Amino acid sequence: MSACAVRETTEALGTRTIELEGIKIANASKDEALEDLRLRLDLRQRSRIMFMNAHCFNVLRSNPYYATALRRADVLLPDGSGVAFAARMKQQKFEANLNGTDLVPALFDSLTDRKTRVFLLGGTEGVAEEAAANITADWPDIDIVGTRNGYFAQSQSTEIVKEINATDADIVLVAMGVPQQELWIDRHGAALEAPMVLAVGGLFDFLAERVSRAPTIVRRTGMEWGWRMMQEPSRLWRRYVIGNPVYLSHALADGIRSRLRQCHDILARGLDIVGSAAALLLAAPILLPAMLAVKLTSPGPVFFRQERVGKGGRLFQMLKLRSMVVDAETRRAEVEKLNHHGEEAVTFKIADDPRITPVGKFIRRYSIDELPQLINVLQGDMALVGPRPPLPEEAIQYSGEAWVRLSVKPGITCFWQVGGRASLGFREQVRLDLQYIRERDLVTDIEILAKTPLAVITAKGAY
Repeated sequence: MSACAVRETTEALGTRTIELEGIKIANASKDEALEDLRLRLDLRQRSRIMFMNAHCFNVLRSNPYYATALRRADVLLPDGSGVAFAARMKQQKFEANLNGTDLVPALFDSLTDRKTRVFLLGGTEGVAEEAAANITADWPDIDIVGTRNGYFAQSQSTEIVKEINATDADIVLVAMGVPQQELWIDRHGAALEAPMVLAVGGLFDFLAERVSRAPTIVRRTGMEWGWRMMQEPSRLWRRYVIGNPVYLSHALADGIRSRLRQCHDILARGLDIVGSAAALLLAAPILLPAMLAVKLTSPGPVFFRQERVGKGGRLFQMLKLRSMVVDAETRRAEVEKLNHHGEEAVTFKIADDPRITPVGKFIRRYSIDELPQLINVLQGDMALVGPRPPLPEEAIQYSGEAWVRLSVKPGITCFWQVGGRASLGFREQVRLDLQYIRERDLVTDIEILAKTPLAVITAKGAY
């Protein structure tokens, strides 16, 4: 297998995901997951792997540090019937239940062709040692190179990391419970030299045979949580008796929001078609004279076509009335230093761009030059409301959450278009676009459209 093919395969757990409450969880079969994990070990690809169940979602809603740790993990895997239910509420389906209690032993089964060094960190006193003894008996090719219980002061973490690194472990299993194990991995994972670190919850208790697994039929029906609660009622009753209904209510709400979003997409497309066609007719008395003025006062075409980045990164030709001289693009280097956003120069805006024609200055001030984009809306490349489409050279500079802007269809107007336009810095534009993506519904779209004429008339931030 070529290096390129290996790299593509190791990204399998990240390419197919289901998003639940803003958290992207890998969607893969058990065989695909195991192959991916094996390849990560072959490449010594640094991987922090965590699991998501109903309890995890309940915790992350009140613990922003835990939520951040999850989002920074390399792979999140689905654990249990709760997340499967939440996916169904969004009309999606996880291919497999990839909980750590089943997946780690299966990974050990698949590593019989080589020696793999494993360090066990977590559990109460003696549990890791008992788990290690049983692992050694069941999987002779798994070399347990060290154990350490999970009861230690945070100030000891640096020494523990050094202890683990000294063993040259390939895999570190961290079993401290949610959210302590994920927070520990997030804080110290970068210092660990082992290529693979997994947060495995109560796995050591099962491997040490201190807690028994539910019968297979119980697991298949998704009721293993009931079996566990019967074994440890004093510790787990609150998690399941109170936590499960709380989680289910949020899963239902997330599913309803997803279905409403689908309805919004259908209704919004209808609004786009009707609204853009009506707007073109109403704008004709303004648009046609503006086209004539452009033609008569400046040599060159009336329309300016520019490649922009649309939903999902798809390129399309955006239309505008030409407001600049014909050779404006070739003269861009001459005016780079005038860029309004300075160090925030992802976007390119100049308050007094010398390349703008006299007619162009007028039509830009009142956004008349944007009216041909109604044709882009009719064609389906754009929407009436949505984040403004970036240039390709702007999009490649995106980082962090800015990429989320490309998850929806770009629009003619949006929050920042009616709240300051080009006078707003790039970070503020991104913040407002992300707010729109989170809150978008038909009412929000209509409110933005209603505010747009006033923003055009006042011309605040237009240049």
